[in-house]
Amino acid sequence: MSQFVISNKILELSQAVQADISPQFELIDEITLKNTEKVLSAFQKHRVSDTMFAGSTGYGYNDKGRETLDLVFAEIMKTESALVREGFVSGTHAITAMLFATLRPGQTLLSVAGIPYDTLHGVIGITGNYSGSLKDYNISYSQIELLEDGSPDLKAISQAVKSGNVGAVLIQRSRGYSSRRALSVSEIGEICDCVCSSNKNVRIMVDNCYGEFVEIIEPGDVGADILAGSLIKNPGGGIAPTGGYVAGREELVNAAANRLTAPGIGDKCGSEQGGHRLLYQGLFLAPHTVAQALKTAAFAARLFEKLGYKTHPCYNDKRSDIIQMISLLSPDALLRFCEGIQAAAPVDSYVTPIAGDMPGYEHKVVMAAGTFIQGASIELSADAPMREPYNVFLQGGLTYESGKLGVMLAASYLLGN
Repeated sequence: MSQFVISNKILELSQAVQADISPQFELIDEITLKNTEKVLSAFQKHRVSDTMFAGSTGYGYNDKGRETLDLVFAEIMKTESALVREGFVSGTHAITAMLFATLRPGQTLLSVAGIPYDTLHGVIGITGNYSGSLKDYNISYSQIELLEDGSPDLKAISQAVKSGNVGAVLIQRSRGYSSRRALSVSEIGEICDCVCSSNKNVRIMVDNCYGEFVEIIEPGDVGADILAGSLIKNPGGGIAPTGGYVAGREELVNAAANRLTAPGIGDKCGSEQGGHRLLYQGLFLAPHTVAQALKTAAFAARLFEKLGYKTHPCYNDKRSDIIQMISLLSPDALLRFCEGIQAAAPVDSYVTPIAGDMPGYEHKVVMAAGTFIQGASIELSADAPMREPYNVFLQGGLTYESGKLGVMLAASYLLGN
């Protein structure tokens, strides 16, 4: 451990932290066991075979591996259908397909958890003047803020879907780059019940990024019409090389497939020359990998609480995503923290993260991510927009041990030790 130059203070604090978070680890392990059973059951029900791991070429017609993976994913997410594809270049891409599948010109998109994640601003047309945005297709946008305690404003949501020309509501499960807490699946269910009872014609979309397998149930269990996410986050298990998914009602997933490929082609084409094994194997490992990330987050929260920093969620709070926010209050502290995370990485540990312009972001962003899969935030990473109050967002950890070392080193860098 000496090669990481972790201060004695951090080493001593870490021992106390480990004892404090032991009850949280037990809860995480209970959830992981149930989610692993759910995944294993889906694999067995749909008779996954190694013959399905082979790739295809050209149009990819009758690709049994691709078709079965969709069935397995839908089973796990408790939805009618799913579209799991490496052709989705990011979670934002998958969410964009979901948005265009669900909304039509003249309708309004209503975000019910405040403003969505930064990379969706251009997609929706909140900022910029991007050709092909929802705004460009005459789809307007409105939002409802969460209540002071971070819960959904059900009264305001009910009024909005009754009175406006709302075609769909968007629920962002995770906090994104905000200080709010993640929404629990039960709260998402409350929103679904509220929308359905107020206007049954309004569709319910969920940005599920960072949330998969954190709880025992998913938004599909509680009434969401369609959800989307990234395979280089939770459901890829740290193995999927790229891709994303859309899951939900069959007609909406079909519409998303038409958006990804072309109307009339939908999900029936699309070869995967490299095969499907990594997607299957990553999905199988996902509950365990998510547990490693959650344990890393709990350790980070408690360690930095003991160091006097504000964290959210606190170490013993119920979690619904893998993101841990730590309020560092200054740009210098933010950069030092990210340097420590990068220095503990297995890949590019010698690199110093600096703030720079990133596609889809309005502010300069600093990202620390020495990852095997470029940009994979299920691997240990830390990132933040360079703006007040200089909160850093930590997530991931393929193993708890490596995640713990990274957090300890980041704390040492922050203290100047």
